[in-house]
Amino acid sequence: MTKQEPVRGFFFACTDKSEAECLSGLVFGTEKFYGPVVIRIRKGDLIFLNNITTNKIFGIFQAITNGGINLRLNAFNGKYPYQVEVKPVGDIIEKTEAEKLLYKHAIKRNRPLIGKYLIKFMEDFASIDEQLKLATVHEGDKSNKSILKQIDILREGNMKIDIEEEIPLIESTTFWDFPKQSYGLTPKGDNKYPGVTPALIVYNLIWRYTQPGDLVVDPMCGSGTTIDVCKSEQRRVKGFDISPTRPDIIQNDARNIPLEDNSVDMIFIDSPYGDNVKYNTHPDNIGNISSESTEFYDELEKVMVECKRILRDGKVLGWLIGDQWVKKKFTPVGFKIYEELTRHFEPVDIICVSRRGQSSNTGVWHNRARRFNFFLRGFKYLIIVKKSAKISGSTKRGKIQWASYNRRREDNKPNNSEVII
Repeated sequence: MTKQEPVRGFFFACTDKSEAECLSGLVFGTEKFYGPVVIRIRKGDLIFLNNITTNKIFGIFQAITNGGINLRLNAFNGKYPYQVEVKPVGDIIEKTEAEKLLYKHAIKRNRPLIGKYLIKFMEDFASIDEQLKLATVHEGDKSNKSILKQIDILREGNMKIDIEEEIPLIESTTFWDFPKQSYGLTPKGDNKYPGVTPALIVYNLIWRYTQPGDLVVDPMCGSGTTIDVCKSEQRRVKGFDISPTRPDIIQNDARNIPLEDNSVDMIFIDSPYGDNVKYNTHPDNIGNISSESTEFYDELEKVMVECKRILRDGKVLGWLIGDQWVKKKFTPVGFKIYEELTRHFEPVDIICVSRRGQSSNTGVWHNRARRFNFFLRGFKYLIIVKKSAKISGSTKRGKIQWASYNRRREDNKPNNSEVII
């Protein structure tokens, strides 16, 4: 680890069932939900383990690997693939009343401890006060010396911040509302670009539907948001655009994508909604065609066919689209695109994405909408579809088995077969 890379603190959770494997095997693991946190762990970072069953916390550990996926394939029976290997810093300390300690320091599993906050937590966790510091300089035990050495390292080189204060959690509902276009310490795309994609849309899609190392493609890459997000989240990525805005975007028409069949793990497209936004002056830009015409949908269907060709079986395409209201005429672009997509793909879900950055989101336009009785576009559709996996044998539709759940009445105790909701 170089001096330019500050040490950060991370927290893992376990239960009584997994504690022994964590402490004996010195590997900590978690599910994909916390994958964005784990892949940010570097060799040399400090790690703590919280047993949520017994309300204990163990430490201090140091990462001896970068965080990754399936570092030990057989660990935790494959249930927790996002892992880091660790070693103890001195003797392992076991603290009770973990919830109280974590609350005191505002600890969350998706919030790394940085700089002075990590130092304060370590001192509190190891019960280090000024007298102990003075004593261990001369005659303290090996464990305390090791911990004090780590604190000294933190004081010397940990003022630089190189990680988010809070790593975004994956969205849990079908309504996404992002206050900012980007996230993290580096820009994702150009927030001045017309119709720029909110970076957390791409972030959520790749963390739900891909793994680190998978190939993501954006055939209409715009200002490069997809490229920037994928690089931050350890995905391979190729971005194309008919009129590239930067060197790492390949010039290409999305109706003819130069990739092999069945070679891509996910595709994201933020396509034009019609000719209401001028993205560039390229004569073949689909954004020059009105969404009121059938030609617009015919040309975008060619893009869909190409996406289906390059996408692997069972993999996902996310298509961001908005409706149009121009000159007192409403065009349900989103519904039309959904109809076209489901001719070629299986539907997965539809997300409503709040529109915050559009040019009409001003007091003047809100006033006009009320005075002249029309609606501003307040959301976009994120249509998620997948390429059907090839199924051998019969294609007959199987019978669906519906699960039944009995609701508990307040005046009755549930029997063993009831599920309390």
